Amino acid sequence: QKTIMSNRGILLSALAFGIAVFFSMPGGSAQSAEKKPLYLDAAQPIDKRVEDLLGRMTLSEKIGQMNMPCVYIGELGRDPAEKREGCRRFALGNVVAGVGPAGGFFTLADNALPEGSRQQAEYFNALQKEVIETTRLKIPLLQSEEGTHGVMCSGKTIFPEGLAIGSTWNMDLVRQIYAAEGQEARGVGIHQLYTLVIEPNRDPRLGRNQEGYSEDPYLCSRIAQSIVQGAQGKDVSAPGKVVSGLCHYPGQSQPVSGFERGAMEISERTLRDVFLPPWVAGIKTEGALGVMATYPAIDGVPTHSSDKILTKILRDELGFRGLVLSEGGGIGTLVTEKIAANQKEAGAMALRAGLDVGISYEPGFMLLMIENVKEGKVPMELIDRAVRRILRQKMVLGLFDRPYVDAARVSDDAHRELALQVAHEGIVLLKNERNLLPLENEFLKSIAVIGPNADDVAAQLGDYVPRRITSPIVTVLEGIKRKAGTKTKVFYAKGCSAIGDRETVNQGEAAKQFEEATEAARKAEVAVVVVGEDAKGNGEGRDVASLDLPGLQEDLIKAVQATGTPTIVVLINGRPLSIRWPAAHVPAIVEAWRPGEEGGTAVADVLFGDYNPSGRLPITVPRHVGQLPMYYNYSPSKAMWKSVRGYVDMDA
Repeated sequence: QKTIMSNRGILLSALAFGIAVFFSMPGGSAQSAEKKPLYLDAAQPIDKRVEDLLGRMTLSEKIGQMNMPCVYIGELGRDPAEKREGCRRFALGNVVAGVGPAGGFFTLADNALPEGSRQQAEYFNALQKEVIETTRLKIPLLQSEEGTHGVMCSGKTIFPEGLAIGSTWNMDLVRQIYAAEGQEARGVGIHQLYTLVIEPNRDPRLGRNQEGYSEDPYLCSRIAQSIVQGAQGKDVSAPGKVVSGLCHYPGQSQPVSGFERGAMEISERTLRDVFLPPWVAGIKTEGALGVMATYPAIDGVPTHSSDKILTKILRDELGFRGLVLSEGGGIGTLVTEKIAANQKEAGAMALRAGLDVGISYEPGFMLLMIENVKEGKVPMELIDRAVRRILRQKMVLGLFDRPYVDAARVSDDAHRELALQVAHEGIVLLKNERNLLPLENEFLKSIAVIGPNADDVAAQLGDYVPRRITSPIVTVLEGIKRKAGTKTKVFYAKGCSAIGDRETVNQGEAAKQFEEATEAARKAEVAVVVVGEDAKGNGEGRDVASLDLPGLQEDLIKAVQATGTPTIVVLINGRPLSIRWPAAHVPAIVEAWRPGEEGGTAVADVLFGDYNPSGRLPITVPRHVGQLPMYYNYSPSKAMWKSVRGYVDMDA
C-alpha cells in the first residue's frame, strides 16, 4: 500500500511539473486555458456580469460606450463608402484618441447602407465580428435607427405617419405596425427603434407634430402601450423584438409660438395631466427601455440638465431601467439656453441630470468628459452609472451571447398589405354632400385628377423616411388610374405648387397651370383635387404661422369648383389645416394625412367605394390659427365664453 501511495505521489508530482512547464512555454498556452471572464458567462445573472465587466474597463473604454453617434455627421465620412469605413474605425476606437471602442451607432443603416436588407445584415455582422474579435473586452455594438412610421433605411416598409395612425383608433393595428418594424429591424441587426413619438400633439404649427398621433393624452397613452407591446414585447431578446425608444421625453409639442425647440412654458399640473400619462403607460405599465430627452426647456430648465425630469420622475417615479439618449445636438441646448458656458460644462451637467448616451459626436460627452473626470469635476460614479445602464441594455438584448443575424435569410419583402390596411383605416371622410361619394366606376367615363399632391411621393410619405427609397410608391394619381382602368379617361394637371404665395410665384406660369387644371376639369365628369402640404412645408424644423392651405391651393380649388364639375378635395398633409372655404363650398372632402407607400391605393379604394372610410379625427381642426391653442379638453371658462360671445371678427 505504501508503494502504491508513493507511486501515486510521484505521478501527481510529475503531472504537476509537466503542467507547469506546458504553461510556461512560449505562445501563451496559459491564456487559452484561463477561465472565461464572468461577464461572458451567459449562465450568470445579468447584474453580476455587468459589474464584472465594468470593473475591468478603463476610462477611455467607458467614454467610448457612452457615444453612439448619428452617422449623418461629417466626421464619419461624406458618402456611404466613407461612412462605412469611418464607422469601422470609430467602432474600434481609432478616430478620437482616448475615446473608444464605441458603444454603437445611430442611423448607420440609413446613411451608409443604401442597398437594402442584405447589405445591412452583412455589414452589421462584419462590424460586430471585428469589434468582438479584436477589441480588448469584446463588447458588442448597439445599433439604433429611427422607427417613426417604418424602419428608416432602404428596403423597409413605409407606413402611414402620425395622425393617419391615430385616426385608425385601432390599438391592435398599432401593435401590428410596430411588431412588423421590430421584425424588419432586428432581422438585419438593428436593436433599438427611436422617434416613436408618444407625446400629445398640442400645437399644429410645430412641423414636428406631424410625427405625433393625437392631441389626447388618453389616446396617446393607449398608443404608447401598443407600440411597446408590438416592438419590444415582454422579452426584448426574443427574435424580432427591439427596444422601444419613446420620444421626446417629456414633450416638445406645445412650444412657445409653435417654434421647433421652443421652450414649453407649462405648469406642473399640465406636465402631469397632459404630457406624462403616455410615459406612465409606455414605461411604468409596459416597461419600455428607451427614451430620448427632449430639446426644450420645461418650466425654464432645459431637459438635458434636469435631474427632476431625467432622474426623479423618469427613474424614481416611473421605474425606468433603460437608456436615456440625447437629442441630436441635445447637449448643446444647455449652451444655447445659457445654462452652461460651453460643451465641457454642458456635458457634465447632462450626465449629472441622467443622460446616458450622446448621439451627436458632441465634445462634452467625449474628450472634455475625460478632462472633467481627471480634474475632479465629474465623479467616476456618474460615469459608471451611465456605462452600467449601457452594458445592461446590451445584455438584456442578448448581444453578448447572440451578436449576429442570419444574413442569408433577410430580404426586402416588406409588410405592404399591412401598410395598405393602415392607410385604409386612417382615412377620414370629412364631408359628403348629396352622396357624391362613392364614385360609380361602372358608369364613370372621365375623371380629372388635379393638384400638387396628386403625384408627389415625398408629400405622401412624410418625414423620417429612408434616404434611398426602394419600395414602389403608389401615388393618388397612380391609384386612381389603376382603379379607373382602361374604360375611364383620366386627365391630370398639377395646377400649382404646394408652397409659395402670390408675391413669389411666377404669374405667367401660375396662369398657365390654372388653365391646364380648369381645362382638365371641364373635360371630366368629376374632379378630384389633391392638395395639402409638401415635404418642404411640414416636418421637423418646418413650422408655420398660418394653418391655411399654403400657396395658391385654395384659389386652385375655387377655380376648379367654378367650372361646374362636381369637385372632391383630398387632403395630403401632416397637420390639421384650416380649410374654411372648401368646408363651406366643396361637396366632398377626404382627409388622408400622410398615407404611406400604399396611400394612393387606399385613397382610390375610398373614392370608388371599395373601402368604406372608418377613420375618426384624433385631433381638432381649427377654423383659424388665431383660435390656438385648440384641443378638445379645454377649460369650462373657455366653453362658457364661446357660448356667450366668441370672437368679434369670427365665429368661435
